[in-house]
Amino acid sequence: MAGYVGILVSDPWLQNQFTQVELRSLKTHFTSMRRESGKLTVGDLASRMSRLKVVGENLSEQERADFIADLYPNLNDEVDFEFFLKVYLKLHAHASARTGSPAKNSSAFLKATTTTLLHTISESEKASKLINVAVPGTIDERAINTKRLLNPWERNENHTLCLNSAKAIGCTVVNIGTQDFIEGRRHLVLGLISQIIKIQLLADLNLKKTPQLVELVDDSKDVEELMSLPPEKILLRWMNFQLKKSPYKKIVSNFSTDVKDAEAYAHLLNVLAPEHSNPSTLTVKDPFQRAKLVLEHADRMGCKRYLTAKDIVDGSPNLNLAFVAHIFQHRNGLSTQTKQISFLETLPDDAQVSREERVFRFWINSLGNSTYIDNVFEDLRNGWILLETLDKVSPGIVNWKIANRPPIKLPFKKVENCNQVVKIGKQLKFSLVNIAGNDIVQGNKKLILAYLWQLMRYNILQLLKNLRFHSHGKEITDVDILRWANTKVSDSGSQSRMDSFKDKSLSDGIFFLELLSAVQPRSVNWSLVTKGVTDEQKKMNATYIISIARKLGCSIFLLPEDITEVNQKMILTLTASIMYWFLKQPVEEKPSATSDSENGSQVETISNSTTDDSASESSVE
Repeated sequence: MAGYVGILVSDPWLQNQFTQVELRSLKTHFTSMRRESGKLTVGDLASRMSRLKVVGENLSEQERADFIADLYPNLNDEVDFEFFLKVYLKLHAHASARTGSPAKNSSAFLKATTTTLLHTISESEKASKLINVAVPGTIDERAINTKRLLNPWERNENHTLCLNSAKAIGCTVVNIGTQDFIEGRRHLVLGLISQIIKIQLLADLNLKKTPQLVELVDDSKDVEELMSLPPEKILLRWMNFQLKKSPYKKIVSNFSTDVKDAEAYAHLLNVLAPEHSNPSTLTVKDPFQRAKLVLEHADRMGCKRYLTAKDIVDGSPNLNLAFVAHIFQHRNGLSTQTKQISFLETLPDDAQVSREERVFRFWINSLGNSTYIDNVFEDLRNGWILLETLDKVSPGIVNWKIANRPPIKLPFKKVENCNQVVKIGKQLKFSLVNIAGNDIVQGNKKLILAYLWQLMRYNILQLLKNLRFHSHGKEITDVDILRWANTKVSDSGSQSRMDSFKDKSLSDGIFFLELLSAVQPRSVNWSLVTKGVTDEQKKMNATYIISIARKLGCSIFLLPEDITEVNQKMILTLTASIMYWFLKQPVEEKPSATSDSENGSQVETISNSTTDDSASESSVE
């Protein structure tokens, strides 16, 4: 059958956008349209596409004509089947965006938002902009290659920037590579985009963005518990909080079986928007009809649809999650009074702890462990994910025979796992003063962060050591990384240097821009670089640095503030990541006059040096 599809459509990208059944159906429609007058022109499409379901039902003929004319002004041009398919995809995306209904494949809520990307999915700047919608400022768009015709190298850089930035906002991209973008593998690309959209939909479900969420709890202890919950759990708690104001007595514990009869939705919307209620919603017996009335209620509230009535009764978890999240964004029904927000003032506001937790969480999730974590202080307490992470960083080091697999109900079993975590840390020569397994079980933030930092640092040093052609298998230290960076910048003709990873002069970003330019001369557009004098200029440089490094292929999780404030831990990981990227490039591809043997000898001659705390303070007492 694959050959049959190939005969219908020669363009590989188009083959990936449709199933065989869809292609045959559209081919039949196209043949019928062309048969009416012997040929089919661009100007004919608006009227003749009226018989196509989504395009014909959701757009008037005039709307279709205007949309097509904007894209293709030469209305007399004759249309072949592949051109017809491209117009169809664009009209379908336009219609879906207008109605909020799922686009061509209704099995995933993400299509309504993303089909407009599909016709140019090879241009990763589209996906990159979607990342910036989900988490503003993640990608500095100055780093995206945007010229009209991109060569393969530039196109690959855009794909790499997109993937590394997706990892940096919490997406799992273990099984997705740049080749998947190039080949337009729809299920993988859409899988990534669905993660990005989920992050955006749940972005407001925290106390920082929506402090009114404290209305869900009674005291400061409960607030701390609420802050540790993943967004989906907060959304469920909010939904049940609102349902208590209604006659509905059940507890909603998931976005699948608990909502498929649409009763919970009917009561929720009556609480949030009683002025749009329809009495029939609660009296109708058929769940499907009730689901349709629920969606009509949501429409009257101004909430776009991410799902159909069938999706509700089928219990589709992704689609129902998106629906509830969208209702929360549009009308959360929480009090605007600020008296309860006084709870928040009693809690410690440690921005540094929050930033480090974020970095370590995203790094752990990027490794492809069995469970996605939402909070390192809560989700690592049973020790299992830490053991998995240790096994990823140092394969074979975990004794799985004595490890306890989740779910773990007995506390001492969690302690056993965490004791092995601490034992392995000591084996890897971590500084673990006063850290015991029970500290991890109890969620001791300071000690958990200290352990995770040393684990992350060990990982990057091992990656460098494993480039044996350069290091000859010898240990690589923080001082080696510092000296390598200074040598690269110096060899490029610059006077910039850093004295340590906590050198305050690094805050302007100039040194790292010099370093990136040294390892890849065309990577930095110096016309976009600021002087780095004011705080705003420093932040602009820092954002640019992070995006350029990700564009080259560095997997990094730091924020611009980590550069402007010179967070020595994150400065070390940034420098080491750039070094790792450079040293693993094939000799012929290295954009530098320095020979490979010179790099190898450089690392070899300094690899016996010991770690100098003036370069990086890696231990935490």
